[in-house]
Amino acid sequence: MSQWKGVFPAVTTKLNQDGSINIEKTQASIDRLIGNGVSGIIVLPMLGENASLQPEEREAVVRAAREAVQGRVPLLSGLAEISTANAAAAAKRYQSFGAEGLMVFPSLGYKTDPRETAAWYKAIAGASDLPIMIYNNPIAYGVDVTPAILRELADCPSIVAVKEETGDVRRVTDMYIELGDRFAIFCGVDDQIVESMSLGAVGWVSGMTNAWPAECVRIFDLCAAGDYEAARTLYRVMTPSFHLDTHVKLVQYIKMAEHLVYGAPEWTRAPRLPLTGAERDRVIATIEGTIKQLANGKLLSAA
Repeated sequence: MSQWKGVFPAVTTKLNQDGSINIEKTQASIDRLIGNGVSGIIVLPMLGENASLQPEEREAVVRAAREAVQGRVPLLSGLAEISTANAAAAAKRYQSFGAEGLMVFPSLGYKTDPRETAAWYKAIAGASDLPIMIYNNPIAYGVDVTPAILRELADCPSIVAVKEETGDVRRVTDMYIELGDRFAIFCGVDDQIVESMSLGAVGWVSGMTNAWPAECVRIFDLCAAGDYEAARTLYRVMTPSFHLDTHVKLVQYIKMAEHLVYGAPEWTRAPRLPLTGAERDRVIATIEGTIKQLANGKLLSAA
């Protein structure tokens, strides 16, 4: 069984202004993340604009990520499909491209009920040899993989982790009460990481780690060591920018943070459009505020 733990950034797919994928900059960002101490890499998450990419583009991203990772940390791919058959086929393909694990979304085209949700994950778990992290984000996708559903999935050995993104930190405790440590619990929102780790989360699928990997790894490591006083100090500096991870425009916001912190391209693929006007000014001001405070504290991620 996989022993995933630590900071696993949900990596943005770097694009050129015309919407085409910039493989070189995507690989460079992955190398930067690993160099700053992350424990795993997840490509093609929602933050990676998975649903906006063509199948051949997803293949290119996974293969490029494998080249960049070079076995240094586990490489996971997001899996986002509509039908069970397509999801099962995608699991096999991603394994052949070099993915070492899958972060599996619920069906993108249908809000499954509890029985259907369990059947969805069981079918995908049986389609490949890869370990699976369940992507539980009922706010965005309308499907909640509850502790009761997880109980039904407990006999699937390849399902090893849950990205917990209900927005209710109490869920961490509820999962431990229901299932003990059967599944590795990963915090799925940046602005709940300290709270989640205090309750037993062992990993973090993070968005803003794309911009600030060293700082996010530092927060995680401080919590893991039980030094919550020091963790809170850095967390309070980061939280205004971490709040951007929970907005519907998190892709634009996090890419803007990457752009301002280390020069990565901010471009997204339509229907997502570049930030403009007062919204752009507000997001930039938030990110620059964090940059300034971190510079004063002399803790900055390596470029």
